[in-house]
Amino acid sequence: MIKHETKFCPRCNNPFECKVGSVSLCQCSTITLNEQERNFISNSFEDCLCAACMQAMKEEHHKYLFQEQLKKISKLF
Repeated sequence: MIKHETKFCPRCNNPFECKVGSVSLCQCSTITLNEQERNFISNSFEDCLCAACMQAMKEEHHKYLFQEQLKKISKLF
């Protein structure tokens, strides 16, 4: 039996349907995350996020990495 559940995103509090029984059809499967991105998100949230927040957190992670690179570069001058 396929299990679907309505969850509320812990970041934005919007509802979304979690399809844990059919992950390939779940809204989260539309966002591809590498291991660093997954770790970045899991350090802030313990439960699933909606696809929009997953994308926003992915972008936030890349902004963070960019800022860290800028800090390293600025120390060279």
